[in-house]
Amino acid sequence: MSVDEKITLRTRLGFIGLGYLGSRIAGRLITAGFPTVVYDVNRAKADELATLGAEVANTPDDLASKVGLVLSSLPDERAVQSVYLGTGNVLRSVRPGTRIIELSTISPEASKRLYQAAQQLNLSSLDVAVSGSTASAEAGTLTLFGGGDSEDFEAATPIFSAVASQWFYMGPAGSGVAMKLVVNTLLGVGMQTVAEAVALGSRLALPRELLLETLARTAVIAPALAGKLASAKQNNYAPQFPLRLMRKDFGLILNAAGRVHLAMPATEAAAIVNDTEAARGGEEDFSIVIRRMEEQAAVDHVVPPAA
Repeated sequence: MSVDEKITLRTRLGFIGLGYLGSRIAGRLITAGFPTVVYDVNRAKADELATLGAEVANTPDDLASKVGLVLSSLPDERAVQSVYLGTGNVLRSVRPGTRIIELSTISPEASKRLYQAAQQLNLSSLDVAVSGSTASAEAGTLTLFGGGDSEDFEAATPIFSAVASQWFYMGPAGSGVAMKLVVNTLLGVGMQTVAEAVALGSRLALPRELLLETLARTAVIAPALAGKLASAKQNNYAPQFPLRLMRKDFGLILNAAGRVHLAMPATEAAAIVNDTEAARGGEEDFSIVIRRMEEQAAVDHVVPPAA
């Protein structure tokens, strides 16, 4: 269902979910001039955005009744289900013609269910998956992948231009999050590969600082991972993309692969290391696997004698 009303700076936005990325995306929209109502289960996070001029809603359905466009950035499918179709009651609380832009990383199937539920109520719904770090979100240089009706995606350009440097329409509902799973496959497996390369360099007695600096400047390191090497050099694993979210995404990736009967051995192996580290329960960046592999490399071991 495509909505005719244009999105302009007069469009009143609602933003649900103010975590690492959501808070920064909402902040960009407020700073761009959109009148914005915000909600998070942690009231303090919403109150922080009130200092930028946002109105704070008491509940998701309270927010939904006041705006012309709802955005959400939520931790998982259960939260999305609750906000839109469960106790949050957003779909039943919005006004006719309201648009929905769901930014969470969830399964394509969950995105399709939300789209279909919105269609039944004559509402527009897009899955627009977000790729980028908290620094990218603050700078407005995120990359976005969209699924849903193409007309609705084009109409959302004023929103995208406030928070991203590039955006791609990928196809019907579920296509945006599908592309995000593809991208995060490279991100997660790539991070584990970098961690293993660093561990090898350590075991081969290369000086740590020189190893990390040189590796970051080679052509084989993606820009998103080069920054992780710079942080690792300072032993700084403050969360930009928390390990627990990469763990969740690995699960989504492997579940999607299972649905289409695709073996992904490298991804499965990387997911195991990620899962083991996440089990420690710390709130650290997913690049913490570098530290894990370095610790493993430092463990004394006995090299068997040559035959």
